[in-house]
Amino acid sequence: MSQSASFGNAAPGSGFGNAAPGGTFGSGARRLSGLAARLLGWRPHEFWAATPAELAAILAPDTAPGAAPLTREEMNRLMERDHG
Repeated sequence: MSQSASFGNAAPGSGFGNAAPGGTFGSGARRLSGLAARLLGWRPHEFWAATPAELAAILAPDTAPGAAPLTREEMNRLMERDHG
């Protein structure tokens, strides 16, 4: 991919298909990597290992109708199940 290409391979409808409108690949990558660092605590290697679709899925708002966030009790149950 050339330095002047923009992020065009993100998941459809994710809002990340034009991460660098009118910009370069580098300017879009800087913006998204900074966002991933601030919001997700990702280090550079974690950002570059993620696909555009994965990043879009993490940052896109939950659009499932009636979806509610996990309660503390639900989170504790899931953690106990995973960690015994």
